[in-house]
Amino acid sequence: MSAKQTLHHRKRRRSVLELLHPGAFVTIENHPNDLPPFLVIECRGGLCRVLQQAWGQHVQWDVEHRRL
Repeated sequence: MSAKQTLHHRKRRRSVLELLHPGAFVTIENHPNDLPPFLVIECRGGLCRVLQQAWGQHVQWDVEHRRL
């Protein structure tokens, strides 16, 4: 990967993480139409912890931020 591509990748990654703040609602790749969006709890190191409010607070899932 060239230096220019690396810089572009870092900027893109940073902008994605900034958008996925706690409290945001997100869908996942191939998200079924009948499933409500997931709630973001936190994002760190390329992973976002999300939960589906209808499933309760104890069911959480770590998802790669690029899949959201």
